[in-house]
Amino acid sequence: MDSVGTNRSPLRSTAAAAAAAPATRSSALPRPHRHPALGNRLAATKLGIAAWCGGAGGYFGKVQRFDAARNTMARAQSGKAARSVIREMGHTASDSEMPLKYSWGKAFPLGVSQADGGLNFAIFSQDASSVTLCLKLPERGTQNDAEIVEFALDRQKNKTGDIWHVSVEGLPASGVLYGYRINGPQGWQQGHRFDDSVILLDPYAKLVSGRKYFGVDKEEPSQFFGTYDFDSSPFDWGDDYRLPNLPESDLVIYEMNVRAFTADESSGLVPAVRGSYLGLIDKIPHLLELGVNAVELLPVFEFDELEFKRFPNPRDHMVNTWGYSTINFFAPMSRYASAGGGPVAASKELKQMVKALHNAGIEVILDVVYNHTNEADDANPYMTSFRGIDNKVYYMLDLNNNPQLLNFSGCGNTLNCNHPVVKELVLDSLRHWVKEYHIDGFRFDLASVLCRGPDGSPLDAPPLIKEIAKDSVLSRCKIIAEPWDCGGLYLVGRFPNWDRWAEWNGQYRDDIRRFIKGDPGLKGVFATRVSGSADLYQHNDVNGECGRDGCNDNYSWNCGVEGETNDLIVRRLRSRQMKNFHVALMISQGTPMMLMGDEYGHTRYGNNNSYGHDTHINNFQWGQLEERKDGHFRFFSEMIKFRHSHPILKRDRFLSKNDVTWHEDCWENQESKFLAFTIHDHNSGGDIYLAFNAHEYFVDAVIPSPPHHKSWSRVVDTNLESPNDIVPEGVPFTGSGYRIAPYSCILLKAKP
Repeated sequence: MDSVGTNRSPLRSTAAAAAAAPATRSSALPRPHRHPALGNRLAATKLGIAAWCGGAGGYFGKVQRFDAARNTMARAQSGKAARSVIREMGHTASDSEMPLKYSWGKAFPLGVSQADGGLNFAIFSQDASSVTLCLKLPERGTQNDAEIVEFALDRQKNKTGDIWHVSVEGLPASGVLYGYRINGPQGWQQGHRFDDSVILLDPYAKLVSGRKYFGVDKEEPSQFFGTYDFDSSPFDWGDDYRLPNLPESDLVIYEMNVRAFTADESSGLVPAVRGSYLGLIDKIPHLLELGVNAVELLPVFEFDELEFKRFPNPRDHMVNTWGYSTINFFAPMSRYASAGGGPVAASKELKQMVKALHNAGIEVILDVVYNHTNEADDANPYMTSFRGIDNKVYYMLDLNNNPQLLNFSGCGNTLNCNHPVVKELVLDSLRHWVKEYHIDGFRFDLASVLCRGPDGSPLDAPPLIKEIAKDSVLSRCKIIAEPWDCGGLYLVGRFPNWDRWAEWNGQYRDDIRRFIKGDPGLKGVFATRVSGSADLYQHNDVNGECGRDGCNDNYSWNCGVEGETNDLIVRRLRSRQMKNFHVALMISQGTPMMLMGDEYGHTRYGNNNSYGHDTHINNFQWGQLEERKDGHFRFFSEMIKFRHSHPILKRDRFLSKNDVTWHEDCWENQESKFLAFTIHDHNSGGDIYLAFNAHEYFVDAVIPSPPHHKSWSRVVDTNLESPNDIVPEGVPFTGSGYRIAPYSCILLKAKP
């Protein structure tokens, strides 16, 4: 869990913090494609909880026929032989071939678009010397063995500025796969990486076709092609459809992975639907019962989950199930479609999922990765798109070091986000997700990368960050920064926000963890964090990386025994601690965020960076949820609903001295691990008293008098067994003192 925040109000701080300290990522291999922050979930104590308190338009020339001129030898492409036909002007097509007509085309829009009876293809490449459009036509074989028709573009007629373009008539309105072969200067020392033996994916492809089924390595190695669908009718969002448009202060965010949510057999779904967009729809009632009103989806842009298997390496047994390794910034993950339906089905089913969530009053926030791509580093490159199109434009380079890729992402490369062309790509991508898929917001992975210039230097006023904040299409969206990167640019509390950006508050997470597990000297810091952080606005051997990945500072505690145990004392203590964390999160000022599985106590068995495990380590365990429905789940759900029903817990400003009374007169006592305070309700007198005891012994707390004509009722005591640990209506309490158990907390509410 985290608290999202800015330097101007606690709301802009995601209250509790799924944010982690700057991560140490492995760069020895094509690295783990996920910052470790979210994997860092109190691993040793098995708690899933962390708090986050181009140029001018083209023109048409004379239409000429493209006919088969010559056949080339079959080219090996991604382990498959595909027949390649170079099409040039001046020849007659055979009777068996569909006639295709060519015109010069136009420079905009980039990607594929319908234009004047044909389809226009446009791609940017500043440094290319030749560009060839490659088409796989459905009428000419199956997807795997179809003939590839190639159109060599004329740089005099098919190029406007730095954009290459061509219009083709006679193509089907859907089902065609396409890509580009691009050549250019071969000088590595100039930063170029051109290789026209590779068919490259269009950065502006709105749909991507690859393998059909997630994680099935028995399928042939995948060549990723762009594709399009101009046949389908516009998606029907419905006459009564409305966007939720919830205030940030009202959100309780649920971070989740689309596949992992229903991939396990215990989900009860048929195999064809497990791990899909449609599978998530089936489980919306669970989200409503829990009480969350926003989901933050781990990446749903197209990625290659089998990228670790490209060559023998210590991680070649893993599947990239988190998806922090983007191949394309416009296309939804095609293997999240049900029944291997492919990219067109994936697009439709994602819209169905968003519509269903919105109809349930739940907003959809996407975790987006614009800091790097899947193409890895120069040692083990995985060329699929940007590297072969214009490496020098799309990536940050160390021009003084043979120009090697700069690596501020921990993933081998860094997207050159503030280059004008790349900046527009990112903005166009974000607008596409808002307009086409009705997305409500974005959380930007390693957002400090977006604050760097082309040479990697930090920028005081990064253009991309400003334009995202000021963009009219994005104006209704939540925009949340993970304000650090792997190059040490730590901007928690200092992220350039333009009064729009929120932050993951990593400091909140760390300090809450440390206080509740009993670290000394943190009482004052704990008070600052639950008040909105006004001062800021700031073990994985199974992965095969020898423990180099993940976050170095977990601030976790195993409660006395490492790993699973049958010791009832330890298990009860762990349960109390999970509830203590959840209470702290739900009473903190800011926007709280919890992790999928927190509601039943999901364990990752000590792995704080489980990006590569398509197993029970990540997958939601519906059987465990049922076992703990009346205890652990009930507590979490009722605490979320308590927050929703008490506006004093979700102010859009920092707490002032009139808002809270701290029952403490010895802040300097470094050995004190007890803190009590009252949050005041000046409207109705419904004050809330809270006390947290992180000592290993009982503390006798003096309870202050309730407001006039009110009396205290006990709502929460995490030391009690369910259902007495949380009683939403409250249990009347009339004493002047309360004996608070070790490692527990209480919550009292003033009632008439």
